[in-house]
Amino acid sequence: MVGRSSPGFGGLVFENPMPLFKDETLDVLAERGNVAQFVSYRPYGSKLRQSFSRIQGYSPNHSFSTPEEAVEALLKASSDRSVNVRSYVPDSPRSKEFVYGIKSRDEAISTLHRLANSDLHLILNETIDVADGGVSGVIQGDVVEFAPDDTPRCVEKPGVASLSFEVASALLRTVYGVMPEIEARQTTRAEFSVHPVPRGYKGTHTILWELETNVPGNPKPSFSWPNRFSRHIGDKAFGLLIAHLMGATVPHTLVIGRRVAPFSFGTATSSGLVWTRTCPAEPQPGLYSTYKGWVDPFKLVAKEDSGHSHLSSVLCQQGVSAAYSGAALVDSYGKLIVEGRSGEGDRFMLGLTGPEMLPTNILSDVQQCYSSLSSKLGAIRFEWVHDGNHVWVVQLHRGATNSDSDVIVPGNPARWVRVRAADGLDSLRVQLGDLPPEVGIIVEGNVGLTSHVADLLRKSKRPSKLAQPTLL
Repeated sequence: MVGRSSPGFGGLVFENPMPLFKDETLDVLAERGNVAQFVSYRPYGSKLRQSFSRIQGYSPNHSFSTPEEAVEALLKASSDRSVNVRSYVPDSPRSKEFVYGIKSRDEAISTLHRLANSDLHLILNETIDVADGGVSGVIQGDVVEFAPDDTPRCVEKPGVASLSFEVASALLRTVYGVMPEIEARQTTRAEFSVHPVPRGYKGTHTILWELETNVPGNPKPSFSWPNRFSRHIGDKAFGLLIAHLMGATVPHTLVIGRRVAPFSFGTATSSGLVWTRTCPAEPQPGLYSTYKGWVDPFKLVAKEDSGHSHLSSVLCQQGVSAAYSGAALVDSYGKLIVEGRSGEGDRFMLGLTGPEMLPTNILSDVQQCYSSLSSKLGAIRFEWVHDGNHVWVVQLHRGATNSDSDVIVPGNPARWVRVRAADGLDSLRVQLGDLPPEVGIIVEGNVGLTSHVADLLRKSKRPSKLAQPTLL
């Protein structure tokens, strides 16, 4: 619960001389921020007594002559012609029934009376589609957690994106093209949503749903993915955007998504080249295509994901004039492994060519890039390109591996079979599906621990190792 207000949070600072009811909180929020259109009622015997309202076309807290008139006004003003009923008791505003997506006046009135007969306080608000491509979440202290296709209560479920306020604000601004109207304040918890099109009483892109002060605890962001939002825009897009926001040099990238409007980020390379990269919801090493040059993204998606269930977006990424290319990861002992070779790295990542000894300055630059990113994110894995002057990050994933030396995935299988890296990732993927689970794999060929071959084996969790050292 919160107290009476004065300017501060998004224009509001909340002091606490006395607690406010939830509808009073909305009235306070509406003074400076944007709220979903609503009308609220207090229990009053068998009648409904209006307390506050915010409906477009009416003055703040306009008093409607009857609940029927208020419901009709709210249904008409709602872009989805739909309303919700929230019920609560003053000392526990999130504790009672919530009825979503009411389309008719009579059903809304019936629901209001039914809940009022249980002596509950009520808020009738416009329905805002949670599947409109935007996100909902909570900001508490310096942590912002959010997910698409859900209400702010998504934070009570697994899989939310959990970022610092600075990174979350910049990420949402990049994806949606507007700065979210949220603010970090210690001991304060705010529920919000961000939408691709204007919503609410003031017609902006951010809606504040609830605000509480004197909230205990000091949560920390997890910066982990895959999460629901990274799947929303695509794993590669999310990882690259995080790398960019963390200060790494990322080639200029245009993201053409299924669920969000195109957006871009990164640094121009001036190479005059582009790569067209498919972007699945979660990492799928080598399964979907990458093309040097521009490829029709609509034909590409139709060809590789006709069921519309795996690819979240297509990336048009400016090319880097590659002096060296490769990847880096952390092994089971926490040691950084950097592999690569001269020129472009696509054949190396596919396991068709092996790693080379890298010049000292290239290794040093990649190690410095790792140190900078890992100091903020923890253990990471990334693909890189070096143009002779500095490192460009072209993919980023979080987490260490259990690989070490010539061991890709540790284990003691009943027997081993040999596979040839030269046969390609598709062949390896088929063999992984056909082999019994007690069989391990020995990879023949000069394959790197950072290649897609190794990534695929780690993803399968099948015991596997290299048949020969990784370096020439």
